[in-house]
Amino acid sequence: MINKRLLKIVPNVMKKTIFSVFFQWLSLITNITITLVLCNFLSHCFIYHSFNKNLAIKTFVVIIIGIILRSIFTNFSIRISNYNAQNVKKVLREKIFNKLCNIGINYKNTVSTAEAVQVSIEGIDQLEIYFAQYIPQLFYSIISVVTLFILFTFFSLKVSLVFLICVPIIPLSIIGVQKFAKKLLSKYWTSYTGLGDTFLENIQGLTTLKIYGTDELKHKEMNKNAELFRVATMKVLIMQLNSISIMDAVAFGGAAVGIVMSLIELSNGNINFFEVIAIILLSAEFFIPLRLLGSFFHVAMNGAAAADKLFKILDVNVETKKDLTIDTNNIEIVIQNMSYSYDNQKDVLKNINLNIKNKGLISLVGSSGSGKSTLASILTGKLTNYTGSIKYNGYNLNTLSENNLSDLITFVSYNSTIFKGTVLENLKLANSNATEKDMLDALKKVNLLEFFENEQGLYTLIKEQGSNLSGGQKQRLAIARALLKNTPMYIFDEVTSNIDAESEEDIIKVIYDLSKTKCVLMISHRLANCVNSENIIVLKNGVVLENGKHTNLIDNKSHYYTLFSNQQELENITREVL
Repeated sequence: MINKRLLKIVPNVMKKTIFSVFFQWLSLITNITITLVLCNFLSHCFIYHSFNKNLAIKTFVVIIIGIILRSIFTNFSIRISNYNAQNVKKVLREKIFNKLCNIGINYKNTVSTAEAVQVSIEGIDQLEIYFAQYIPQLFYSIISVVTLFILFTFFSLKVSLVFLICVPIIPLSIIGVQKFAKKLLSKYWTSYTGLGDTFLENIQGLTTLKIYGTDELKHKEMNKNAELFRVATMKVLIMQLNSISIMDAVAFGGAAVGIVMSLIELSNGNINFFEVIAIILLSAEFFIPLRLLGSFFHVAMNGAAAADKLFKILDVNVETKKDLTIDTNNIEIVIQNMSYSYDNQKDVLKNINLNIKNKGLISLVGSSGSGKSTLASILTGKLTNYTGSIKYNGYNLNTLSENNLSDLITFVSYNSTIFKGTVLENLKLANSNATEKDMLDALKKVNLLEFFENEQGLYTLIKEQGSNLSGGQKQRLAIARALLKNTPMYIFDEVTSNIDAESEEDIIKVIYDLSKTKCVLMISHRLANCVNSENIIVLKNGVVLENGKHTNLIDNKSHYYTLFSNQQELENITREVL
């Protein structure tokens, strides 16, 4: 079983495999030499009923030299195979990473995170055995059988033919298992990735599950998935043990038949004592390589199943877009008759026509489900299957590369990721050329400088998911990072959600200050934050119902007026209660 695509995907893998097999073959030749020299000594002792001291010394020296050479050849073979395998892992993981990067920010639409992680880690670890052991063993098994067959023909053609007839039974049993094993391992990996998806989702939502007391329900669901995985694993193990038992019976049975045949030939006077001892001692070498190949085969099949998952990721069709030369000093977005649907049935956005350009603050408001975040996702390239036209500085959005969009727009959401590491490392993600002064200025703008100076400054350690920061501090750090990107346009999606009033005030001030020099689109559920916007776009059920300044929209006494009045009334009631 050779996966030609796997061999082609990694450069020079076959060349190094040939070197590995060559050293294995040299090790075999050395072992044959040691065996024949030993047989010669034993034969001399048996025939002449005497101990020849000089012959014993020569035999001992040859055996010692042979053992040393064999260990050297074996070491070279193992080192080459291991190097080959490590290189394969590196190349394949780079290919998966590059593929996910090429798919872009909407990769989750085609590849699940758990599947990508599992294939990249355990799946490729299985392929390490495929390249380090199975492939070299496959070629070595063929060469060793041919070498020993040629040697045995000099002793006895009958015996060598008996060995040769028994040998193919092992690869035939491997082929017989292959079809069954392929389906079984496919189910194994499906159950494995399914369990991984569930586990990852439950870990990420553990706090929510605890709050609502539904962790026990999810625990039972995970137990069901784990049981499916256990059953699949046990079936794979049973299949492996059964096939190994068959191969053991063939290997040792074949060796036994060959040995018996050689003894019969000896009794008939067709071969001598030297030849029969050589056949007996080397008979195992005829079958052991194929027996090992059978053992590696099961791991190789697991690797092949992982390879199918890997190629599924690598085969995702990605439209490559060249980076266009586009003006990044200014921005103008023209949206004409744009509609979008998640399921190709019901439009979430309907016939949107907007013109966004130059500096200033534009607010996008509307009740939940009106399409605000969907519009933001389209503008940043996360969602692509829209109808109508969207142009950035005269270029169609669907012709722009991710690099072009990244140079034009910085997107900050209500749950922007804060990475484990230092403050400096988090800020450098936005601009690797940013100086310490630039970073300190950004922290000052979001009112975080004093806090971090009381810690360890830019080298303050941030825990996983920013767990040692408050919600407001995490959001302000995310905005400080965004400021360092210095793009002509910024989109802030509900960045004041679920944070304290002080942080909200700091963030709104930063957004207003930023809008004096940049084009800023702010999505906000709290309309009081939008009153000073140059333009407020009001969405309802995916339609732009009205737009204009706050005072004009209030005078219209339409949908915005109702939303704003209801919020004001609710906030007044809240203040009275407090």
